[in-house]
Amino acid sequence: MGEVIVVTGASSGFGALTVRRLALAGHTVYAGMRETLGRNATAVADLKAFGAENKADVHAVELDVQSQESADTAISSIISEQGRLDVVVHNAGHMVTGPAEAFTPEQYADLYDVNVLGTQRVNRAALPHLRRQRSGHVVWVGSSSTRGGTPPYLAPYFAAKAAMDAVAVSYRAELLRFGIETTVVVPGAFTHGTNHFAHSGTPADTARASEYEELYPGLMDQVGSRLAELEPSWADVGAVADAIVDVVAAAKPPFRVHVDPSSDGAEVVNAVADRVRGEFLRRVELADLI
Repeated sequence: MGEVIVVTGASSGFGALTVRRLALAGHTVYAGMRETLGRNATAVADLKAFGAENKADVHAVELDVQSQESADTAISSIISEQGRLDVVVHNAGHMVTGPAEAFTPEQYADLYDVNVLGTQRVNRAALPHLRRQRSGHVVWVGSSSTRGGTPPYLAPYFAAKAAMDAVAVSYRAELLRFGIETTVVVPGAFTHGTNHFAHSGTPADTARASEYEELYPGLMDQVGSRLAELEPSWADVGAVADAIVDVVAAAKPPFRVHVDPSSDGAEVVNAVADRVRGEFLRRVELADLI
């Protein structure tokens, strides 16, 4: 019997791919997205057509991660329809590009709200059910930028993803005794196949941004082109969705899975950080939380 799964931010990119591949693997999957009757109505129709064509058990659900009420309603409706919820995939996120100084504090806060607080709203809606079941799996779609190569002009996004990773690490230890697994899937920089770079936000303070342009002319274009050059020709953004399918199916899910064709170094640094954390937990006699 397949799992009942909700994927946030599933109107496009990693999320849309993940919903479809999980459904083809035999799971019941809910694609969480906002404005299902508005700007994402086409995505909802496409998902419905995919389900009919492939006899896949997929559903769109209105889920705005920036609203606790929306998260609560979405999770409640899934459980009402299916009787349970097994897996939460935190995929919703947003990227911005530009000089760090040129973003207003309000822009930083909004990015943090989507990428970090959004996961907390969904967790607060879903985890009481998973804890009562004494089973479940929380999958976080992170970023190799938290510990790998970090080019400039992406500071707010990198900071938000690093915060999300830190939250995921703590949740892992706090949920293990409830029988709930945690996995952080760590994609590298995929310059094709997602909307991350194409739809990234820009600084509100355009005057300060232009001052940086004097000494860093065309830097963002340069970063984008260099990242694209590092990405091997065989790189497939679908590999991220496949990795999520694999960890959901695993009898003992891994804590981290890296999907980084460009090998920016995050896998090496994360391995050290996670090993050190495990050693510390042993020292404080909490080895069962490793």
